[in-house]
Amino acid sequence: MTQSANQLYLNEERSDQRRAGVLLHISSLPSVYYVGDLGVEAYRFVDFLEEIGATVWQTLPINMPHADNSPYQCLSAHAGNPDFISLESLQAQGLLTQDDLSSLITNKMPLLNKAYSAFNQPEHKAKQANFVAFCDKHAHWLDDFAMFLALREKFNQTNWSEWPAAYKHRDLETLQLATLELATELATLKFAQFIFFNQWLALKSYAGSKQVQLFGDIPIFVAYDSAEVWAQPSLFKLDGDERMTVVAGVPPDYFSETGQRWGNPHYNWEAMASDGYAWWISRMATQNELFDIVRIDHFRGLQAAWEIPASEETAINGDWVEAPGAALLEAIMQALPGIHLVAEDLGIITSEVDALRHQFHLPGMKILQFAFSGDDDNPYLPEHIDANSVVYTGTHDNDTSMGWYQSLDETSRHCFHTYLLARHGDEYQPNMPDDLIKMALDAAAQLAIIPMQDLMALDSSHRMNTPGTCTGNWHWRFNWQQLTSDQKQMIATAIVDSGRHVASIQYDAKANHPLC
Repeated sequence: MTQSANQLYLNEERSDQRRAGVLLHISSLPSVYYVGDLGVEAYRFVDFLEEIGATVWQTLPINMPHADNSPYQCLSAHAGNPDFISLESLQAQGLLTQDDLSSLITNKMPLLNKAYSAFNQPEHKAKQANFVAFCDKHAHWLDDFAMFLALREKFNQTNWSEWPAAYKHRDLETLQLATLELATELATLKFAQFIFFNQWLALKSYAGSKQVQLFGDIPIFVAYDSAEVWAQPSLFKLDGDERMTVVAGVPPDYFSETGQRWGNPHYNWEAMASDGYAWWISRMATQNELFDIVRIDHFRGLQAAWEIPASEETAINGDWVEAPGAALLEAIMQALPGIHLVAEDLGIITSEVDALRHQFHLPGMKILQFAFSGDDDNPYLPEHIDANSVVYTGTHDNDTSMGWYQSLDETSRHCFHTYLLARHGDEYQPNMPDDLIKMALDAAAQLAIIPMQDLMALDSSHRMNTPGTCTGNWHWRFNWQQLTSDQKQMIATAIVDSGRHVASIQYDAKANHPLC
């Protein structure tokens, strides 16, 4: 495995270019509707990144979530979130009217159903052929996903494990009859994915024209109530009735005293290895189509994962069970030689996990909010961050940097201030969150990512997620009025001063052109 096997950046002549980016989920974009989407505000955000000299846009997973809206517990490892579809774009194509858009409340699927009816009219014949081609290309996951979602609707959104046995266990004759019974529903669900992929790839192409790369994120595990587990239960650790005996999570750490009980099923690695990890390769191929860079969330689970008995209410009791990370990553790299991966290596990290990451030259993550414990050997201190890293002020799981600073106890605040004075001189007055932002940009890491909340100096009330909690997360959105001209000037200047401004890279976009 050579360094070039996982270059972060697409232009090989400038693969050592220092870059800056911004972390903002699609849902957090401004919108007149209930959630941000892939419409005009997404393009405006790309323009904003170009304006300040940032060349990476990092999002959270863009798959279709459950009712809690967590992007880390999704109904499919492949399907995009239809909430992110721009209805205005469908109106511009003549598939919806202005009155349709005015009727939207909190669910886009009824309007996507209407758009599909309009799409079937003769004037859209050319695009219909593209739809057929899309369905053929993605049939390996799209057929199961559409059936899964249609049956979930049929059975009042219940978990697939509670469906009648013939549906739960995928009786062939039963599913053939369901294909006829639910033909319209299946076609509409596939159409929604067709639209999502086209809109996403159009945005990716536009971002590429502005030298902005899209940086995605995949949860290492999938939800139990998902199309993948229903369609291929043998790939997961389930009992004879296809129920979980162990669930995923992490033991107690700095995020939670009782750990995090995620509740995802664990992989049956022996079954996955039997066909060369085809399931994983297929999953990563979809992400590689949608993104320029992909973060593997909870990377340490590829070396060993925390298995919690399903009967346990917390993550305190469990065992570390080894996983075939090297064999899996080798299979992915061989099948997708152009893929660019980042390892989320936070939490309890062992020498074995570090060795796996280094074996494949994967950049790790460094979080500055973790740096100021007062220990000189703290690995998150800027002077300990190496080039093969992605440095953050904080992530979606952290408080905003302003909120973090305001909540520091006296000892921690003293440690932070002492570090700032050593960096800037005894007369320096702390200026948060700019201090942490500039520290991240000045670090040796090849890529520095700043959450949008930090660029706007927002406090804890604008936090995206609090690990270990089940309510109040994933809903944050911004508006452009929160961003001042001084803040834009600060970040633009800091990106130039830190050598992260990219003025002349010629970008060779991997994105496919939109099909419609």
